[in-house]
Amino acid sequence: MEATTRKHPAMSSKTPGKAGPGPVGVPTQYPTREEAYAAGKGLRPTCPREAHADWKAPASRRDPVELVLSAERGRVRDLLPLRHGRMVRSAFTFYRGAALTMAADLATTPSTGIRVQCCGDAHLCNFGGFATPERRLIFSINDLDETLPAPWEWDVKRLAASFAVACRDRGLNEGTAKEVATTCVRAYRESMAEFNQLKSLELWYRAMSAEELMEGLPPKLRKRILKRIEKERAKSRGEEMFPKLVEHKGDKPVIKDQLPTIFHVKGHPAGEVQQAVHDVFNAYRGTLPTAYQSLFNRYQLRDVAMKVVGVGSVGTACWVLLFTAGDGDPLFLQVKEARASVLERYAGASVFPNHGQRVVDGYRRMQPASDMFLGWSEGPKRHYFIRQLRDMKLSAMVETFGPTEMEIYARWCGKALALSHARSGSAAMISGYLGKSDAFDRAIAAFSQSYADQNEKDHAALDRAVKTGKVAVVFEEDK
Repeated sequence: MEATTRKHPAMSSKTPGKAGPGPVGVPTQYPTREEAYAAGKGLRPTCPREAHADWKAPASRRDPVELVLSAERGRVRDLLPLRHGRMVRSAFTFYRGAALTMAADLATTPSTGIRVQCCGDAHLCNFGGFATPERRLIFSINDLDETLPAPWEWDVKRLAASFAVACRDRGLNEGTAKEVATTCVRAYRESMAEFNQLKSLELWYRAMSAEELMEGLPPKLRKRILKRIEKERAKSRGEEMFPKLVEHKGDKPVIKDQLPTIFHVKGHPAGEVQQAVHDVFNAYRGTLPTAYQSLFNRYQLRDVAMKVVGVGSVGTACWVLLFTAGDGDPLFLQVKEARASVLERYAGASVFPNHGQRVVDGYRRMQPASDMFLGWSEGPKRHYFIRQLRDMKLSAMVETFGPTEMEIYARWCGKALALSHARSGSAAMISGYLGKSDAFDRAIAAFSQSYADQNEKDHAALDRAVKTGKVAVVFEEDK
């Protein structure tokens, strides 16, 4: 447990300009909103907002291909060429898989010393819509594998730069890319000021609903989003997912192999559930609230298969599991390996002995609502967190975005990140530092363009390593 002697983040004595180790603390002092705002404003002379604009690779910067390979230690070796294939496809897919590279870079940039629960990998594809237990669709960060207490600026810079990279990937001009990144940071700054005015419980009750997001949207875009929501609602229902993911061996339901993304491990046929898997789930059960344990106890584990997910996560041990509580009553859970956060080397180690617990704690701090099956466990040499496979999960189709969609989505993500940070840190202190002008917005937009240039160089280095045979690669067929 966290020691009760740590200072409140808003009263941090860390030197501005350095990240400093250690988790977000348990408060022992409670500054007023006005005091925290003034303290944040007082950081500007020692860490000017304009200083965040600069990005220049330090002379000691590690080779980007080395960093990509170092992030793969302990992963499933047979899947690594697939990871390389996904990363090398474009500068944007490289960016998605290079969280460790950017964490190392961010640690060299200016920092106010204010810490929050960070996402650790806050690029635009790690935000989206999902269902609360009450079946409301809300929008928030939805991938927190790397979450850890760290400087708030790191998430903002990774998010804004992801928009610059994505705009280039879509062929949008540099002016548009700069404006979209500026919009993202402006939304963060203005939303943080808004959240600073809320009472503590009001802040924790606050969520970004689908209805709120669609207010004022052009009718055609609104209609398109509503259609996507209905489609995802249908997908998330177990009876809709069942025929797509399951086949029958005799009268026994098993997970359908769908290479290269879903498959049974060699030597373990469909329907065979190893004792080690049962042990993982027996331990997981104890991390659920007792009421949810009662619900989970209704289900029987039928099958388990490996699932390859995302870009950065390829090669980690990820599984999909089929449970049933009777005919036509399925439950699909996803098990994801939880490794040490990419931020640990630069922001300090997690206080939790299990990285699955670290991730679950991050979800509960950063999301307004979380999956009721969210829990953690441990297997031989690996930590895991567990949640439902799909629960009205709505992801952005960035590959289809034009300038209008990119601008709207940048506002959504900026506001969602501000809400997540305000929940765990001091909205007043961050808002005091940001102020009412656009100084910080313009600085991060400039940083985003410079870092997008750096990302292109790093992607080119990986591309060369693939072409010379230094890095093994497997490419998937376009669907």
